[in-house]
Amino acid sequence: MKIDVITIFPEMLDGFLRASMMKRAAEKGAIDLCAINLRTFTTDKHQTTDDRPFGGGPGMVMKPEPIFAAVESVRTPESRVILMCPQGRVFHQAIARELTAEKHLIFICGHYEGVDERVREALVTDELSIGDYVLTNGVLPAAVVIDSVVRLLPGVLGGEGAAEQESFSEATLEYPQYTRPSEFRGMAVPEILLNGNHAEIARWRAEQSRQRTEERRPDLL
Repeated sequence: MKIDVITIFPEMLDGFLRASMMKRAAEKGAIDLCAINLRTFTTDKHQTTDDRPFGGGPGMVMKPEPIFAAVESVRTPESRVILMCPQGRVFHQAIARELTAEKHLIFICGHYEGVDERVREALVTDELSIGDYVLTNGVLPAAVVIDSVVRLLPGVLGGEGAAEQESFSEATLEYPQYTRPSEFRGMAVPEILLNGNHAEIARWRAEQSRQRTEERRPDLL
């Protein structure tokens, strides 16, 4: 999968790309991720990417010209162009799985008071939000979406079935997990997990998963 992130703060992605799963995914050739500096597509000496909104109002709006130029420099007929913005549909696991089928994702990361509406009208195929709160810019939300998608690509996590057994993969929260020691400060691991009966363990985990979802996120059911 090829992933391009268009932003005025490409350095915000540096640590994200050079650590943990993202680094391994790139080394395995599962992804080709590039941070594109929007300022390189400006035409004035100050590399201006924003201007005052028509009609007045607070803040600044990101100009259409550099965004169009940046997207058009990498877009192909297979590209899916995603704008991270508060008005987008709320991102969830099903959308992450949907995006794994794409060959090329382009993320437009807004800043200031948002982007010129013509970007939405002419370039964007999807608008996504990661929740009902405000962040400084779109880089962090884009990184969240990218992480969620990349970890579902074949071979990235390593452990077979690892991604399929996590919270939200089956519309339920994950069951409780334990490891050694079997007792710690008076707290013991449930006996059923120690008896070696995999069928009983599977039933217990399914029941725990459903019970936890009913208690904490009944909307998922």
